[in-house]
Amino acid sequence: MEEKVNTAVCFCQHTNGHTDVVDISEVAAYAEEIPGVRTVWYTSSLPIADTREITRMITEEGISRIVLAGEQPGMYKTVFAKSLAAAGMKAENVVQAGFREHGAIKKFDTDRAKAILACAVYGVPFENAAIPEESDVHPDTLVIGGGISGIQASLEIADGNQKVYLLEKTGTIGGHMAMFDKTFPTLDCAACILTPKMVEVGQHQNIDLMTYCEVLGVSGEAGNYKVRILKKSKRVDPATCIGCGTCMEKCPKKAPSEFDAEISMRKAIYIPFPQAVPNKYLIDADNCTYVENGKCGICVKVCPVPDCIDLDQQDEEVEITVGNIVVATGFKPFDAKRVDQFGYGKFPNVITSLEFERLINAAGPTSGNIVFRSQDKKGNWIFNDESASPKSIALIHCVGSRDENYNKYCSKVCCMYSLKLAHLAKEKLPDAEVSEYYIDMRSFGKGYEEFYERIDNEGINIIRGRTAKIEESGDQLLLRSEDIEGGRLIEQKVDMVVLAVGLEARDDSEELAKMLGITQDENGWFNETNFLSDPVGTFAGGITIAGVCQGPKDIPDSVAQGSAAASRVLQSIIKGKVKKSIKDISLDYIESHAKKLSKIMEDKL
Repeated sequence: MEEKVNTAVCFCQHTNGHTDVVDISEVAAYAEEIPGVRTVWYTSSLPIADTREITRMITEEGISRIVLAGEQPGMYKTVFAKSLAAAGMKAENVVQAGFREHGAIKKFDTDRAKAILACAVYGVPFENAAIPEESDVHPDTLVIGGGISGIQASLEIADGNQKVYLLEKTGTIGGHMAMFDKTFPTLDCAACILTPKMVEVGQHQNIDLMTYCEVLGVSGEAGNYKVRILKKSKRVDPATCIGCGTCMEKCPKKAPSEFDAEISMRKAIYIPFPQAVPNKYLIDADNCTYVENGKCGICVKVCPVPDCIDLDQQDEEVEITVGNIVVATGFKPFDAKRVDQFGYGKFPNVITSLEFERLINAAGPTSGNIVFRSQDKKGNWIFNDESASPKSIALIHCVGSRDENYNKYCSKVCCMYSLKLAHLAKEKLPDAEVSEYYIDMRSFGKGYEEFYERIDNEGINIIRGRTAKIEESGDQLLLRSEDIEGGRLIEQKVDMVVLAVGLEARDDSEELAKMLGITQDENGWFNETNFLSDPVGTFAGGITIAGVCQGPKDIPDSVAQGSAAASRVLQSIIKGKVKKSIKDISLDYIESHAKKLSKIMEDKL
């Protein structure tokens, strides 16, 4: 160890106009008081392109170690490593204090940013200094969200012989994956993979399946959470319902089908889809004539099981005690109506990717036939078998993603599912002209690049360029786009346009985050403890996250996170202890612990 360690702290934070960010001036003032910190710099005022000048400053100040602090400080590490080496010091003495890496993003997290910085100055990993106490853990677990991640987590915990409450907001588990026809890149049947897992959940003796339920509040602490749950009235007794369908046949009221992405209609009393779990009828109170005005009641009259349907049944509130909570609430598709220039909601045959998924699905409203949208007798725009099929289809990538006006991030799955949809469209309509307009092809996963090459050889026009506008041109749609590789502007007439919408955090995620004491990033996704080493942990003890609620990802990654969350839960149950919340550890405690563990600064302390 060097006889004297002089550290320079350099802040690399850029707010980009955001106000709710870590208070750098406050952290800088704190840095100046840390033993061994000789000076504080800011990249915004340094000649970053002039390594000689930075080397001179290092030599002049007698700096032997540099801590780069900020949201993404790694961008500058090479510059400072070269400068430090040129000054005769070791290049590895440039270390990073990444605020975002450890969940310090907003102004509320300023104290945590100070703790992260202190640990970096003392040469101690943050996770080694910020170790919370442990408490006894209740063996039962709550999983919030019945998509593929929640299903995977529930099954693995239950197979470990532990009790699981699987809570789902809708009337069935399955999530968005249940709506898909095929999965990329293997083109396996999505239902063939998912429905056996759904059935296993419904039959598992260790899983208490709570569909049509919502979390009202969470109290207690890690290892002993009290969760209040609203069990919304289904108005149909699942214990006696035989699923005969007589009630649905006679019900006079219709509403858009959520499972079919609202491209078809369902009855007010319904099963979400034929393979739903539980496979029992429920009543949509928002569209039931009896609930609205006390009239009708036909379903009660025709039901062959006495007292099976109770139209006056009320919601119920229950409380459960659990030691761990797994959050797997998924995502919502981007609302394509926000992009005015594409005409979604205005032109009936401009549709979203999720709507197209249901259209091409053999279990969809048209039995998999690709047809035009038309109006029914009541003016609802739906798809039915009687319509004609399009002769040309265009798919537009990155709708609502990689766009400064909406979401700057990449939604990861859009390129691949668009290629899949193009393949399926060509398979069902071999003579149709199918075109794809993309910005960059991001085939990042195992077998994805090969899948892209396969689709590229199937007679599909894959064009690199942004689409500027969609207009009506007679009975067709006119696309105004560009071909970057060909260096030309394009005007193309097509019969149907599919918008590859991105993924967004759910509208209710902020409310849930407050209940659970976890945080969200600027895009609404739930924050993990460390996006490199702990992508399922949170700063709230006993609460893990899995799947797309943490950020955009594909099905394999969602399944993997579900398994990882289950592993974390089972570890705590086997041990009988769970760590308390990291967010409750004080700055003084972390700083004190880091000092005790420090080797670099021990001559200063």
